[in-house]
Amino acid sequence: MIAPVPRVAVIVVAGGSGTRLGHAVPKALVGLDEHTILRHALDGVFAALDDAQVIVVAPAGREGEALTDAYAAAGDRRDVVSVVAGGATRQESVVAGLRAMWADVEVVLVHDAARALTPPDVYRRVLAAVDETGWGAIPVLPVIDTIKRVGEGEVLGMVDRTELGAAQTPQGFRRDVLVTAYAEADTEFTDDAALVAAAGHRVAAVAGDPMAFKITTPADLDRARSLIAPTPHRPVSIERRLPVPRVGVGTDVHAFSGEGDLWLAGLHWPGEPALSGHSDGDAVAHAIVDALLSAAGLGDIGTHFGTDRPEYADAHADAFLARTHALVGEAGWRIGNVSVQVQAARPRFSARRAEAEAALSQALGGAPVSVSATTTDGLGFTGRTEGVSAFAVALLLPAAG
Repeated sequence: MIAPVPRVAVIVVAGGSGTRLGHAVPKALVGLDEHTILRHALDGVFAALDDAQVIVVAPAGREGEALTDAYAAAGDRRDVVSVVAGGATRQESVVAGLRAMWADVEVVLVHDAARALTPPDVYRRVLAAVDETGWGAIPVLPVIDTIKRVGEGEVLGMVDRTELGAAQTPQGFRRDVLVTAYAEADTEFTDDAALVAAAGHRVAAVAGDPMAFKITTPADLDRARSLIAPTPHRPVSIERRLPVPRVGVGTDVHAFSGEGDLWLAGLHWPGEPALSGHSDGDAVAHAIVDALLSAAGLGDIGTHFGTDRPEYADAHADAFLARTHALVGEAGWRIGNVSVQVQAARPRFSARRAEAEAALSQALGGAPVSVSATTTDGLGFTGRTEGVSAFAVALLLPAAG
């Protein structure tokens, strides 16, 4: 019996370079574990859709490697797989994929291989929306950062983030709509939905997933590797890639030598000597940031808030903690709790402990934070009132848990 020809095709665009990842090989062929980014992306495709043509658009000259990954992911379904060479731009690569579609295909999903950990449910939601509405459909995540309009180093105003969404892939469309839109396009667009919308078609939005983040930088690659790392007692499945709860430790030290007043544990301490640092020197907040990033496998404070980031010069705890809260959320985690100990002869924390805990908790989206303090009995640089040190421990839980 001859199997019916699939009505759905998935074009996996895998032609990007690995330059920003610091690798000489194309991005999709960089390893996450024993498998490449492309292989993980294809595992998601085959786990999501039982009956679809799968077209991999590979870097020219690397089609054989891509086909090896595709066959391994497909298993006994390799008859639905094909690999074609991509073009100089993403749009040229998608067109190459469109030309390889079988005649009976009605719906096309275009997916970036760099979004290698996209859960299967995202594919299904996009396909269901295309079938239900007849429009295009894309997965989006709500924008959680405060967005500013900036020009020439000056904040010009705010942007209402309630109407904003971060677009992900796969992006799905009726075949005739996408093929026609690409044939008529005379401008380079950042994604397929923008191209289709410019051609006058409607595009629906469905729920995206934090796991569908794009692997672009070394920090993204570290995050992806941490998320797929198996635990000793539980292998990672394609349907649930989030590990069990994780713990991170962070520490920070700053000396009293800055100008102005002290900022510590998210509070202003008028009359106390300031701590030195690129930002406000808040050792408590910085230790918490390192603990959270460590637990999530996202590097350290220097990775995301280094001295090459002028927007964090003189920034206070709320800016650091709010951004860290967003980063761990985007990586698929929620904060269980944070505990931090301050070692300092001054300021005296006892009277403001509850206030500090409330400020830190608010900056972390309401996650519980406990603060303890010790004077170290006059020992060491903290005992000599030369500075402040802080040690933090953070517990992260899977966001879906």
